[in-house]
Amino acid sequence: MVARPVGAGSAGRTRPAVVRATGGAPAAAHRRPGAAPWRYDASQDVDAGGRRVWPPAAARGGRGGAAVSGVAGSARRGALVWAVAVNAYLAAVFHRSSLGVTGVDATDRFAINASALAVFSVAQLAVYAAMQIPVGVLLDRYGSRRLLLAGGALMVAGQLCFAVATDVRLAVAARVLVGLGDAMTFISVLRIVAFWFPGRRNPLLVQLTGTFGQVGAILGAVPLVALLHHAGWTSAFLVAAGFGATAVVLVLVVVRDGPHVGPGVTAIPALATVRRELAAAWAQPGTRLGLWSHFVAQFSGAVFALLWGYPFLVQGQGLPPTVAASLLTLMTVGALLAGPLVAYLCARHPFHRSVLVFAVTGASAGVWAVVLAWPGRSPHWLLVILVLVLALNGPGAVIGFDYARTFNPVHRIGSATGIVNVGGFVASIVLVLAIGVVLDLATPAGATAPPLAAFRWAFAVQYLLWALGAVQVLRYRNAARRAGGLGAGRVAGPDPHRDRPGGGDDRPVGGESGGPMGRAA
Repeated sequence: MVARPVGAGSAGRTRPAVVRATGGAPAAAHRRPGAAPWRYDASQDVDAGGRRVWPPAAARGGRGGAAVSGVAGSARRGALVWAVAVNAYLAAVFHRSSLGVTGVDATDRFAINASALAVFSVAQLAVYAAMQIPVGVLLDRYGSRRLLLAGGALMVAGQLCFAVATDVRLAVAARVLVGLGDAMTFISVLRIVAFWFPGRRNPLLVQLTGTFGQVGAILGAVPLVALLHHAGWTSAFLVAAGFGATAVVLVLVVVRDGPHVGPGVTAIPALATVRRELAAAWAQPGTRLGLWSHFVAQFSGAVFALLWGYPFLVQGQGLPPTVAASLLTLMTVGALLAGPLVAYLCARHPFHRSVLVFAVTGASAGVWAVVLAWPGRSPHWLLVILVLVLALNGPGAVIGFDYARTFNPVHRIGSATGIVNVGGFVASIVLVLAIGVVLDLATPAGATAPPLAAFRWAFAVQYLLWALGAVQVLRYRNAARRAGGLGAGRVAGPDPHRDRPGGGDDRPVGGESGGPMGRAA
């Protein structure tokens, strides 16, 4: 790729656009003061021999083909760093999901009811959600590697405490540690993607990050249930802690924040600057569009996988524990397959990403309506459809991070991503707690488990959250459209999407201070 100042001639039929900050991180974020903003020409992502080149020559400090040497090694190193970071996220998902399939055993171990069990997940998710914005600020200030190490260590400590806990207070404290460490992980991996890879690869790599991470949920389903019933509570969670410790060691050895190809890459910005960037990220309508997209698309599948899906299938639908765990595994496999498809659709139709958000939300609400209205227990095929539709929730929620990426420059991507990540987990907290309360209220006195009717009333609470989220997505999509137009970070010139019928949906807006925005990719 050759980065050229705006105004230079362009050969071929390419469309000028400012190099998106998350793709051109070294060049865009660290160019000389007063230098002209760069623009991205996809046809020039090749060297004289027709090979793909990344990072751009301008980012490497070289000129033309003279700086091409070492690019292949940098690409291989970037892939290795990303793979180890994804493994850390996979471990985080495993820790996060470990309570979901052990909820029934936890009620026996700690002698608690449904509301008290919900407190475990609420504590974990509440800390996760509350820490997203502070973690985003820390991420912009200290980088991904430090946060991945700290987060991994906290989750290992949490699982060790959970392994030996027999008291409810220690168990809740353990889940708080898991939530705190989990909060530092996903957005740290997204920042690695932003700094190590070109922008054209970001939608796919972000979806693959979320998708491969869900393998942790597979490990936290059938294998963990089998280990729990074979070796017991303490041994199972000690193994979980050991798995997390291995991921931490790999991060320590392999992960670096960026390719370090230019001066200033590792500089720590002043805290006052980070606070200003946080305020700027929140003021951007596209950031809040991402937050509400994450809110409306994520909570149903997340709550089903994290806590209430397993009791619903075992106690409400009467399935054997192994069959219920297998359905949760099928849900994760469905997410693995859906992630790349959603990434392709986002890249292919970047100006209509909100349509995908509404499609995922509508499908989830529709299949739940059928399950909740079914007379008696649902047939097995309907439950399979339910988990496959809920598998779309995770990839659908990741679209919110794509908004954060394309509406914000690279130096505030951590803050913007943290804001977006709050949405779905706040909704999940509300739903987890609401389901627990409704189950207790609807369960007859003296019953050993909630009946199916109680689960129906409890899961019906979802429709209130879907209604709120849909209204807010429409509100901020319209706000993003109204704010659209040429800003300091946009390239002047015709926009083929601006004037076409139905065009302009969700396009990025210009940024203050000349920060480069980019195409809505």
